[in-house]
Amino acid sequence: MANQAWQITSAGTITLKDLTTPVGKPGPKQVLIRIHAVAFNYRDVLIADHSPNYPIQAKPDLIPCSDGAGIVEEAGSESVWTKGDRVMFLPNSWLSGADPRNFKLNEVLGGGDLDGTLRRWVVWDDDRLIKAPAGLSMEEAATIFTAGVTAWAGLFHGPMKLEPGMTVLTQGTGGVSCYGIQKIAAAAGATVVATSSSDEKLQVAKKLGAKHLINYIKTPDWSAEVLKATNGVGVDLVLDVVGAGSIEQTIKATRFGGFITILGLLTDEPTKKVDVVQDLLYGCKTMRGHLGAGNKEMGEELSVFMEKHQLHPPIAELFEFEEAEKALKASKKLAKPGKIVVRVG
Repeated sequence: MANQAWQITSAGTITLKDLTTPVGKPGPKQVLIRIHAVAFNYRDVLIADHSPNYPIQAKPDLIPCSDGAGIVEEAGSESVWTKGDRVMFLPNSWLSGADPRNFKLNEVLGGGDLDGTLRRWVVWDDDRLIKAPAGLSMEEAATIFTAGVTAWAGLFHGPMKLEPGMTVLTQGTGGVSCYGIQKIAAAAGATVVATSSSDEKLQVAKKLGAKHLINYIKTPDWSAEVLKATNGVGVDLVLDVVGAGSIEQTIKATRFGGFITILGLLTDEPTKKVDVVQDLLYGCKTMRGHLGAGNKEMGEELSVFMEKHQLHPPIAELFEFEEAEKALKASKKLAKPGKIVVRVG
């Protein structure tokens, strides 16, 4: 069977090509999947640009992207899946357990030597697939793993787990933050404080469930506004997707004994060095990095949760397969709330 895929042909450039190797038959515990939708993540931008901010160099002509959803067209003789099943890809090899050391960065799709999801067909292993939530489109399902599971892991699988009555700070209206707001709003009575660069984006956050809205462009000292919104206490949990550029404000906005999960690095190092030790020490605050979204069990939990609550993640822009290069450029700008998605077919 003939196949097409987008490949990274030079730094910052992807090219649509007819693959010379045909799609094979699935093995006993494999399936043939027709990919219907692929979601872009900021990681894909770093890899396509050959950025030094991503630690593993992509092989020549790598097929990018780690997230995708599709339909099983043929199942192997011992497969747990059947023709017609709607599935999402598990982009990494971490199947279960709480130990993050089981996550291996060099085994994530769409990076290093491993081709990704930005293609029409693929033969894939049974245990690297997750059932897509009923009631969600293929385009919505494609966004779930990296952005959704990252937020899910930060809220429910860290040393401090989200509980009723807690307050949570989200940053911006990218995929992870939008998922965080939705899941917090749906979870037992948690309060969301959302920051963003524009009032228009904050209105999206409000629709998703955020209660307190802060425009950090208009209010650079936004941690003071967070403290006002929480009666001077600060938030219990932070999903930090910005990184070094706002870490000082993030720490100040966190309550005594609070917890910060670093999920991204959308800014470069600040021009001035920031001493965070005193605020962390005297505030008894904890900060951890979280990489790699999560494992298969977390993805399955989130899929069930989203189906139960019928949560529909916002899609910022939708492109056709032939327009994937435009999708890559849109992912660099992060101009609209939600995820950038390519509809494959």
